[in-house]
Amino acid sequence: MSATIRTAANSNSVPAATPMMAQYWSLKEKAGDCMLFYRMGDFFELFFDDAKAAASTLDIALTARGEHGGEPVPMCGVPVHAAESYLARLIKAGHRVAIAEQVESPAEAKARGGSKALVQRAIVRFVTAGTLTEESLLEGRSANRLAALAQVGSDIEVAIAAADISTGRFEVVAVRPEAIDAELARLAPTELLVSEAADHVPDWAARQVVRRPQADFSSTGAQRRLESFFGVQTLDGFGAFSRGEIAAMGAIAAYLDHVGTGQPIFLQPPLRHQASGRMAIDAATRESLELVRTMAGARDGSLLGTIDRTVTAAGARMLADDLASPLTDRGAIVDRLDLVDALARDALWRGDLRAALRALPDAGRALGRLVAGRGGPRDLAQLRDSLGGARLLRERLAQRPDLPPLLAHLLPGLDGHGALVDELTRALIETPPVDGAQGGFVAEGYDHALDALRETARDGRKAIAALEAQYRDRTGIASLKIRHNGVLGYHVEVPAKHADTLMAPDSGFTHRQTLAGVVRFNSSDLHEAASRVTQAGVHAVAAEAAHFETLTHAAVARREAIAASCDVLARIDVAAALADHAMSHSWCRPDLVDDPCLDIVGGRHPVVEAALAKSGDRFVPNDVSLSEADRLWLVTGPNMGGKSTFLRQNALIVVLAQAGGFVPAASAKLGLVDRLFSRVGASDNLARGRSTFMVEMVETAAILAQATPRSFVILDEVGRGTSTYDGLALAWSVVEAVHEMNRCRCLFATHYHELTRLAETLDALSLHHVRAREWQGDLVLLHEVAEGPADRSYGLAVARLAGVPTGVVKRAEAVLAKLEAGREATGGLAAGLDDLPLFAATLAAAPQAAKDSLREALAAIDPDALAPREALDALYRLKTLLIAEQ
Repeated sequence: MSATIRTAANSNSVPAATPMMAQYWSLKEKAGDCMLFYRMGDFFELFFDDAKAAASTLDIALTARGEHGGEPVPMCGVPVHAAESYLARLIKAGHRVAIAEQVESPAEAKARGGSKALVQRAIVRFVTAGTLTEESLLEGRSANRLAALAQVGSDIEVAIAAADISTGRFEVVAVRPEAIDAELARLAPTELLVSEAADHVPDWAARQVVRRPQADFSSTGAQRRLESFFGVQTLDGFGAFSRGEIAAMGAIAAYLDHVGTGQPIFLQPPLRHQASGRMAIDAATRESLELVRTMAGARDGSLLGTIDRTVTAAGARMLADDLASPLTDRGAIVDRLDLVDALARDALWRGDLRAALRALPDAGRALGRLVAGRGGPRDLAQLRDSLGGARLLRERLAQRPDLPPLLAHLLPGLDGHGALVDELTRALIETPPVDGAQGGFVAEGYDHALDALRETARDGRKAIAALEAQYRDRTGIASLKIRHNGVLGYHVEVPAKHADTLMAPDSGFTHRQTLAGVVRFNSSDLHEAASRVTQAGVHAVAAEAAHFETLTHAAVARREAIAASCDVLARIDVAAALADHAMSHSWCRPDLVDDPCLDIVGGRHPVVEAALAKSGDRFVPNDVSLSEADRLWLVTGPNMGGKSTFLRQNALIVVLAQAGGFVPAASAKLGLVDRLFSRVGASDNLARGRSTFMVEMVETAAILAQATPRSFVILDEVGRGTSTYDGLALAWSVVEAVHEMNRCRCLFATHYHELTRLAETLDALSLHHVRAREWQGDLVLLHEVAEGPADRSYGLAVARLAGVPTGVVKRAEAVLAKLEAGREATGGLAAGLDDLPLFAATLAAAPQAAKDSLREALAAIDPDALAPREALDALYRLKTLLIAEQ
């Protein structure tokens, strides 16, 4: 469950405190509801409630330090060098963390305010779920999005902006209020920003929901903020954005400025999407179909986990986005299919392409770290290797005749990085370190002055090694060594038993330190040689730091072009991966047509088929043929017979086809689907106060309200969560509504055999069943879909198969015999339904809802657009309406 966080100042009263605690409370007030990592030497310390929460989450010791207000101060800490691993656990647990660093050294503090001066500290960054860039904190093959919701004035639509700052991708879309949940389910943000003034907060839609000041969502202020961020005078060059879209994007920009404390953040120019350009899939359907995550939240076992053969992290992220956002533009889908088809037909080309891509690092996220000031030499090397590989790939692909249209369109996006790649190649060693603080990453020959400094340092170290040999000969102490540490620098170290020799006044050595077993000394010769080494090393590190800054600036200046190249490589990787999977699993290219049909021959469920293959079993394929004249299949049959699998596999085939991939079937023809709905299986949602049946009805209501003639719906066991009569009545009515009102393609699985009577009155409904047979008292499930209704439910046979005790099954058989005898005599559950009026007639006879003029007048008011006088007049009108209706 996500945490809803208010970014308000800490309201704890702060009693008189020591200078350190006063500094802590000042920083804590700025941190708000974030945990405060307070830097003290080599540790980040946490105090008070932060310490208690962190100790519990991290399973570390909770101690106390001094007193504050007469009470011991709870405290815990984590070492700075391992802070990222602890941050990852805190963020995963739903916390947000403010990092307070020392911004001056103890020597600088002493020079500023004397020996008792407190080292100054400042919050340098807020670490939150949606603003991560560090490789160790991110899941490499998944996007990490920060989203914001905004609705301005009387706008009917709600704008949703989303940014993945690890790659710079920035997008915005406007949707109707009823589509908010589906869009957030598609984006799956880890952090969601909403206004403090927002009434309804979908707090289940992200790991963290953060309330931000209303001013951040002002469209006027947001526009100025975005223009400043992108360095433009107008946003018109990026698209025609509504006020709500500008407000949502501006809220993200304001939040990024807040959490980064003014440091640069990488965002590409915003992409404006049309909600109609993607298949609408609500959260319940995504969960039911397990598109990118299983119901347990795991990637393995989902559709994505089953078909993902991408060889780059960026490709894996793009494949996840494709499956989460199937297209509704036929031309764009065909372009993707053409590319997959070309790669599928040429195994040698596909193999070479995948081998080349496999060698490329994740340049997109390396670029994000560099722009944010959190990168290192290895990130520059990743850009070098990735862009260099892209250049070679571009040259090889350009030589091929008859490139698919999409690939020909994408290839120019790999051009233009030659000068940067050449500069990085000359400047960097083959495998630079992650952290450049100690230098050593600039290649020999790139900077002759740097080479000279390094030579000086090397000569100095050789001189020190020669001094060590000279001192051994002079003193006769074979165990004498010259060592180095951060406190003493270079020094002579001898065992304690030989210390007297070096303690002699005329020895030429000066005593520095005595430890258990060893004594340390210095000498003028050593000091002189060490100074040369140290000074040369310091100057060399400074020179490398300057080169790093220059190279980073050169890379950041091309950030948009680099990000575009990364997207091109990812798209090629996705196409090659889909082609590779299709060829190894005998998948086919789907045929997209204008008619609202779904004609699948030999369809299979990709996840179930993969699971069966591991155990050596074969999946039984099935056909489906939906059209305008036969658009609703009523599927009956026993539990465990494969009804739910049959329903889901056809939904997954639709998703795969409109994502631009091949599908698990012998052949497939379908008309584009605008909305996909799945009500298959349900469970309690205790957090939202909903029972299993309530969840089922909410999902069913959404389908009946939103499905269009171009939608595809799968419904399983509607009405099972209540009494038999209620359940049958609801299932009967839902089937009629889908047939008469929604008129969409639908697969409806049920155990209510009474529903088969509907085939007599609904002309576009046909009956089908999953086949099963009893053999010598055992149930044999054939998993085949055939025409006509099932002859019976086989419920008792399934119970016997599940291991229900024999005595219980025998008793059930006796009860069933009595019930069936009663049904023969009375007509059973469906008695009297033959005389039921048609669905349309029932609708016509339904009473119209009473007009509520007060509610209508209230709904028409836009509070943000009213002047004070107008607001008072509106209030009087409402009062008049209230009196009139009493």
